[in-house]
Amino acid sequence: MIGIAKSAATYLIANAVGLLLSIVILPGFTISPTAFFVAVLLFSVVQGISSPLITKFSLKKVPQMMGGISLVTIFIGLWITSVLVAGMEIGGIANWLAATLLVWIGSLVAEILLPIYVFKQHQKDKA
Repeated sequence: MIGIAKSAATYLIANAVGLLLSIVILPGFTISPTAFFVAVLLFSVVQGISSPLITKFSLKKVPQMMGGISLVTIFIGLWITSVLVAGMEIGGIANWLAATLLVWIGSLVAEILLPIYVFKQHQKDKA
């Protein structure tokens, strides 16, 4: 049970880092402070649901897309989240593409580093 909680926390924090990175770097990418938590939660849920669906679809129909599944799910997650969250604006096409890459890079780095440094440190403190 603790492993599932750590995994979910890592996933949410990683997505939050990716979205924050886009907010800081891209001038047209904004999320209001009150909508940020809703956006992170909704983005994570959409991404968690769409990833297996897109993977299954691409295996059958477009196997060449397998390498870009994460980028496709992030783009879809950003799109659905921006439609449903009132305080979120992404901007033009360049921002959409850049935000997809920045969220991917930010969440990738956070998902790699959080379990290594945060959760390992937490386990050492318990021992």
